[in-house]
Amino acid sequence: MDYSKIPSPSFVLDEERLIANLELIQRVQREACVDIILAFKGFAMWPVFPLVRQYLKGATASSLNEARLCFEEMGEKAHTYMVAYPEKDFDQIAAISSHLTFNSLNQWEAYKTRIPSGVSCALRINPEWSDVTTDLYNPADATSRLGLTSEHLKGGLPPGIEGLHLHVLCESDAQAMERVLEAVEQKFGHLLADVTWLNLGGGHLMTHKAYEVHRLIALLTDFRKRHGLRLILEPGSAVAWDTGDLRATVLDIVENGGILTAITDISVTCHMPDCLEMPYRPRILNAHQEPSEGPYRYRIGGLSCLAGDYLDEYSFEQPLKIGDPLVFQDMMHYTMVKTTTFNGISHPDIGVWREGKYIQLRSQGYESYKRKLG
Repeated sequence: MDYSKIPSPSFVLDEERLIANLELIQRVQREACVDIILAFKGFAMWPVFPLVRQYLKGATASSLNEARLCFEEMGEKAHTYMVAYPEKDFDQIAAISSHLTFNSLNQWEAYKTRIPSGVSCALRINPEWSDVTTDLYNPADATSRLGLTSEHLKGGLPPGIEGLHLHVLCESDAQAMERVLEAVEQKFGHLLADVTWLNLGGGHLMTHKAYEVHRLIALLTDFRKRHGLRLILEPGSAVAWDTGDLRATVLDIVENGGILTAITDISVTCHMPDCLEMPYRPRILNAHQEPSEGPYRYRIGGLSCLAGDYLDEYSFEQPLKIGDPLVFQDMMHYTMVKTTTFNGISHPDIGVWREGKYIQLRSQGYESYKRKLG
């Protein structure tokens, strides 16, 4: 991409890289005979859904808004899972869903008589194993509020349940997928003959260059054949992995206590909140990740009044100057869907790099901020 042609600040998607990811995911679908759907919580840039739906079989939703986005912009009914369904929203959600997953037996009992004809229902299970080490993102703890442990289902499944659903991975590899399948068989093997489908959730980072795609295909094929199940995967990160960036500009450079901070026209807390909560450290184009690797060191500061609105030091081969561009790489998955307008800081523009040109899809300013608040 030619970043000189992209306004600052902007989230910009490289359409060619997105197509490459989708083609790989389509290969997994075809060779393993599984269904792969898009998880909106990881990537929900709906103007490119006409492209996405050429490769994927639908999407998963975790709210009424996401279910509507799937129905209206993907042209498909959603595979919907909510931790708890608001009573006022349930009938509308059910009407635009092909699959409904319930987090507890209480929720199933509350809504089982309101399921429309043709909707397939499931329970979320917790196999109590995950490779996720950050507690904030680990859903598989024995005390987790997400899903039923095997203790809840000793007596089998209630009538009307046709599937099981789990989600315990986060940007994980094929080895982790193998461990998950083993945990499912160990904890819930007695139920697999009683269902027709198993949703293995997201976190399968199959588009990462180090991912063993052949191993994933073999694992899924073997499991599917042994249990006679339809398998569903719902990655978010894998679809948008390394497909786009956040283009920013240095507005000021301040020095305090011997630390230089480059203040930018974006905010870490507003525009990259996952970099604070994970913590995830993004790559910056032409910068070193470690401060010791280059001669010029800078924190990267944001526009908000939050004291912690900065990224720890990066290093550069040349000193930064006011007006210099900064490009935060791999910002399409999760980062973009989590943005806020804290302090009234505007959301970056959204655009696509297509066939050597930048196409702006949306510019958001005062009206977007105002509508959110009243």
